[in-house]
Amino acid sequence: MDTEQLLEQLAAIDEDAAAEPAPACLKSKIYSALVERMSETGPLLSLAATKGTGAKLCIFEDAVAALPVGERIGSKNLCRVCHARALGERLEWAPIFWPGCPYSQFHND
Repeated sequence: MDTEQLLEQLAAIDEDAAAEPAPACLKSKIYSALVERMSETGPLLSLAATKGTGAKLCIFEDAVAALPVGERIGSKNLCRVCHARALGERLEWAPIFWPGCPYSQFHND
């Protein structure tokens, strides 16, 4: 089998999978794992820097960004201690409604 045939088969599999979206709780678990993996290699982008790029912060991150806590706390993965993560990873229709929260996006799309 040549590369082109293999890529066509992979594309066909992807088209079939796209018909049914992944469950929100699976998306939440994958997101948590990716952010955790990113934080293992070094500090995350600070909340102030993230906000400066135009990205939305959740209400919890926005409150921490407003505090004089410094870069060390501001570049931690705050989702690890948030109840939205815990609900998002365990419930298919988690009651998370605030803007800027990735878990809310997964459950309200």
